[in-house]
Amino acid sequence: MRIFRSIRARLSEPCVLTIGNFDGVHLGHKALLRQLRRVASRTGLPATVLCFEPHPREFFAPESAPPRLCSMWRKMALLQEAGVDQVCMQRFDAAFAGLDADAFVRQVLVDGLQVRHLIVGDDFRFGRARSGDFLALKQAGERHGFTVEAMGTLEADGERVSSSAVREALQAGRIEHATHLLGEPFVVEGWVEHGDKIGRTIGFPTANIRMRQPTLPLSGIFAVSVDGGPLRHAAGAASIGYRPTIGAGLALRVEVFVLDFEGDLYGEKLSVRFWHKLRDEAKFESLDALKTAIGKDCDDVRAWFSGHPAYLSLREQNG
Repeated sequence: MRIFRSIRARLSEPCVLTIGNFDGVHLGHKALLRQLRRVASRTGLPATVLCFEPHPREFFAPESAPPRLCSMWRKMALLQEAGVDQVCMQRFDAAFAGLDADAFVRQVLVDGLQVRHLIVGDDFRFGRARSGDFLALKQAGERHGFTVEAMGTLEADGERVSSSAVREALQAGRIEHATHLLGEPFVVEGWVEHGDKIGRTIGFPTANIRMRQPTLPLSGIFAVSVDGGPLRHAAGAASIGYRPTIGAGLALRVEVFVLDFEGDLYGEKLSVRFWHKLRDEAKFESLDALKTAIGKDCDDVRAWFSGHPAYLSLREQNG
């Protein structure tokens, strides 16, 4: 998959295109990308995605922007898995935000990306102050020689599938529901780095994950599976939070204790899949009390996974 860091003066060939932020690449995104892939195969043109960095909400209101569901690089990997041929990662800045609807069509769609067919959500808006809508795109396509298609909203059990719905489920601790909307468990990726090694002193050495994103849409203690380095679908207990038992004002940290594993994971890139929330983060009166709680968490992880054949089947299929 080719990745372009901005809209060039002109790509090497025309394309079929969709536009969006694709945060999380949930089931609704995947349905849209399947349609993009079908049109690309029929026309022989590259399946192309235009997305923005930073997210427009992060540009306009950084203090209130929601946490991302995935890092930029995980998003790229998911788009590649979906069969996308090329991604244009356009920087969203004041100049780009200032393009009116006509300028967006001319500079971005026609001159920059040479669009032949465009697929967007039925609520898509574009241009300065979100002044352009689907009807405006259809009319622009008639003038400039490209066709436009709207994808209706995907629903799962009567609920609109969206990044906001996934985020709300994660924030509420409804991890299984978020999995249902995403089509797979929520994932955090990062490299294992040295920490304060307190877990080691109480018998639970944890892998401290250096995240690719500054915030996460969930917190607490979770049943997870871990891949990376020597691990393949290894069961673990993960903590996302601020470690109130250790001190006050600490930075957000993702820590994972891998069950039944003895070894060194420093420097390994791990993928942590979140299956179930066990409890909220809590402040304990002593390290001994924390040790007891972690022991119970590990027992709860074993019990939860033993009762969920989907995870056990995944382990059996992959050895």
